[in-house]
Amino acid sequence: MEDHSEKHPIPPGTRCELCGMLATTAVKDAQGVVHFYCEHHVPSHSGTQQPSHLATQQPAVDRHADHSVNMFRDRFLLSLILTIPVVIYSDLFRLVFGFSAPAFPYSDWIAPLFSTAIFFYGGMVFLKSARGELKARLPGMMTLIALAISVAFLYSLATLFFPLGEPLFWEMSTLITIMLLGHWIEMRAVSSASGALKELAKLLPDTAELLNPQGLAETVPASELKVGDLVLVRPGAKVPADGEITEGETSVNESMITGESLPVSKKVGSPVIAGTVNGVAPIKIRVTKIGENTALAGIMRLVAQAQASRSRIQELADRAAYYLTIVAVSTGALTVAAWLVAGSGPAYALERTVAVLVIACPHALGLAIPLVTSISTTLSARAGLLVREKLALELARKVDVVLFDKTGTLTSGELGVTDILPVPGWSEEKALQWNASLEAGSEHAIAKGIVKAAQSRSLELSDVVGVEAIPGRGVKGKIGDQAVYAGGPRLLEELKVKIPDSLKAGVEKVSRQGKTVVYLLVSKKIVAAFGVADLIRPESRQAVPVLQKMGIRVAMVTGDAKPVAEWVAKELELKEYFAEVLPEHKSEMVQKLQADGSRVMMVGDGINDAPALTAADVGVAIGAGTDVAIESAGIVLIKNDPRDIVKIIKLAKANYRKMIENLIWATGYNVFAIPAAAGVFAGLGIILSPALAAVLMSASTVIVSANAQLLRRLQL
Repeated sequence: MEDHSEKHPIPPGTRCELCGMLATTAVKDAQGVVHFYCEHHVPSHSGTQQPSHLATQQPAVDRHADHSVNMFRDRFLLSLILTIPVVIYSDLFRLVFGFSAPAFPYSDWIAPLFSTAIFFYGGMVFLKSARGELKARLPGMMTLIALAISVAFLYSLATLFFPLGEPLFWEMSTLITIMLLGHWIEMRAVSSASGALKELAKLLPDTAELLNPQGLAETVPASELKVGDLVLVRPGAKVPADGEITEGETSVNESMITGESLPVSKKVGSPVIAGTVNGVAPIKIRVTKIGENTALAGIMRLVAQAQASRSRIQELADRAAYYLTIVAVSTGALTVAAWLVAGSGPAYALERTVAVLVIACPHALGLAIPLVTSISTTLSARAGLLVREKLALELARKVDVVLFDKTGTLTSGELGVTDILPVPGWSEEKALQWNASLEAGSEHAIAKGIVKAAQSRSLELSDVVGVEAIPGRGVKGKIGDQAVYAGGPRLLEELKVKIPDSLKAGVEKVSRQGKTVVYLLVSKKIVAAFGVADLIRPESRQAVPVLQKMGIRVAMVTGDAKPVAEWVAKELELKEYFAEVLPEHKSEMVQKLQADGSRVMMVGDGINDAPALTAADVGVAIGAGTDVAIESAGIVLIKNDPRDIVKIIKLAKANYRKMIENLIWATGYNVFAIPAAAGVFAGLGIILSPALAAVLMSASTVIVSANAQLLRRLQL
């Protein structure tokens, strides 16, 4: 047999060298590291293991290890074909329809032979899975199914040789067939809900147009690209790898990665992400990341971690399934004993026991939580919300306080113009136009902010000659025949210029807010003053009031001086803020908010906020962009958009609501069903046959699945 070890695992989204399939199947090794395999070459020991922080909890048994949708489909269809003649030649069919199937030599052996084939072909799935549950000392639904069909089969065989009563061949056959149908439906639902990884993998194009040294484009497999390669991306084509634009201007649709609905403008020097779609013009990009280092691969890793992680409700459901199994087995034993003591024959007593084992099967319970969490993981990934740990999403619904880091979270992290104070005779537009014209060639952060402000107002810059930097003070030049200066207080000291009375009050106010003041001088006279600061994101102004209307306290923490923090807090109407806090002390602010019992969500950039993100009940790293390897946060946001915090909380509440609804249905119907199956209501004429019990149990699974699918309607 060919050794595949050197060719697997492979980077997510790339193609397997052995079969050409995309790597979309995530498997955790013993150390908790997530590896990716194509679906044809997943290692046989691929049972998903628990993340390290859950290592002390009771491990889960994957009842569908080595199972597939097609396997259940094939076994169901063949079992159905064999079950039909078993039922037709049964006493039930004759009693219900008044019709006897034509007899022929050995026709009495149709039910035993066909049922035996059904037991060993269709039922073997449940027998093997039950062995796995018992080996792990965690008996569950597969154990109950295996016990039910084994009891029915062995008893029916015994009736062929001993006068025990009527066999249960048709009951066992229909039970196995219905159970296979139920599991087929379940596997299809889970497969559909867990499609986030495959959807992400589909974003990556198969080929790329590599530019050779002569500048000619050559089509090559995307998997062969190397860092430093120059690639042509035509309009409407997908970007094959993370890179940086070296030529051309365009707009790129990044909605599939970031959730941003509008195309993003790109120019030379702008980064582009693999899997995004180029817009209106051809561009050339220099490949900067490939394989597991790309943003798409990072996103897939986080999605895989989320799907492998477990929530507290999942643990509760698993414990409930475990105890329900014990109750079912105990009730089954009591049922057979009670009916035998009551004088009923062994056939009837065993039939009641099989019905109990089937109806109590925690099949819907086992599906109730995983299906909801799979759907929520897919929804969140599509919206640019990467849930690394399901526990974080579960806790997000209980958040009382959202603590935002300021720089790069509530603010853009870039300097911009917040105030323009012109002297009489000068307009804001003219002052900004002149200042931006003078600063246009500078790489200084303040200069860039001023130029960007002029561009946002569509101001046409004037021609400037003789531009010269004044080290530590500012810049000077000439517009027309006027000498123009721009700089801060030190420039005024050098030129021995005083602030006009008309600007003093405004300048003092801007200074008190902790903003940087830049002056524009024409012929050594101040004509305008500009307040420059880290700009508050427009999205922050929308997010904060929405959170407050939801009854959530919003607070801010920053290392900036108190005047700056006070200005931002006032602009956003925040009542709580912490200023001049060093990164290593931000976690203390989290603990301070938690002191009164509040559950705190910390929102930061995931770099210097790591201690605070870890200390918080829910840590959210915002603005990961192309760097999604954030280990300190339970949830990672692709975009720099505080409004996504509202989406997280909405999703968390909807997710929890569906979990509870499914848990109530999956366990509640057993209150009536188990006694009915045991025959408690026989005096009222209510008797559940094993086949009817299987139908009801499967129906509960379908209801749980349908209810979970309603989560897809959630508008984030």
